[in-house]
Amino acid sequence: MEKLTYTDNHYHTSKDASSFWGRLFPSFSFYTSFLANIYFSSRKAKCGKYDDEAWCLSSLKVLQALERTGLQISISGIEHLQALKTPCVIVGNHVSMMDTVIVPAIVAQEIPMTFIIKESLMDYPVFKHVMRSRNPIALSRKNPREDLKKVLHEGQKRLEQGISVAVFPQTTRGTDFNPKQFNSIGVKLALKAGVPVLPLALKTDAWTNGRLIKDLGRIHPEVSTHFAFDAPITVQDKGKEEHRQIIEFISKKLKSWL
Repeated sequence: MEKLTYTDNHYHTSKDASSFWGRLFPSFSFYTSFLANIYFSSRKAKCGKYDDEAWCLSSLKVLQALERTGLQISISGIEHLQALKTPCVIVGNHVSMMDTVIVPAIVAQEIPMTFIIKESLMDYPVFKHVMRSRNPIALSRKNPREDLKKVLHEGQKRLEQGISVAVFPQTTRGTDFNPKQFNSIGVKLALKAGVPVLPLALKTDAWTNGRLIKDLGRIHPEVSTHFAFDAPITVQDKGKEEHRQIIEFISKKLKSWL
């Protein structure tokens, strides 16, 4: 299976990754590839043939389609993910649709994983078949207490099965990172399950929100994209210090990228 390759624990888009048509019509070029990818992935999922390998490969194809527009993608700290001996809870800031579709290309080629998502994605046209096949933890976001109970119960089950859980614990995605809107649900899950937390900082604002369809906005190749992992953190006591460490790591990374 085709995979991302790293040099000194770092990945950066190669100079020859872009194409003429991708640079000329970045959004059109990307969405032509992206929507075809979603369609064929959905067909596989409906037939029960969309496994971890297929998910990783389709995610990688999305990453490559973005690179063909001239977008530069950087991934660092991969050694922290590769060195894990147990499943983990991946906790990151949520910026754009890119987060959900690209993270599997990075993580799923190293370890089994799933997401904590909002329930509405389970009914998203076409895309729903892909999401349902990944056995995610779907939250209503209507009752925080019930959502927390579900995360702790279902999340622990996934982790006991060797499946790491990725969560973006913000009230809404966006380019501005507000620590006050960054809840500790991922830390609480890690504490209950006795697994480490793996901080993940993301800058994916090259994929903007759309006017008609929120997830399908313009692609801006001139805006660089970054994914960075920090060392895993063992959660102790109530996890307040570990939650602060995650916020500090994300904040510092975002500041350095700007």
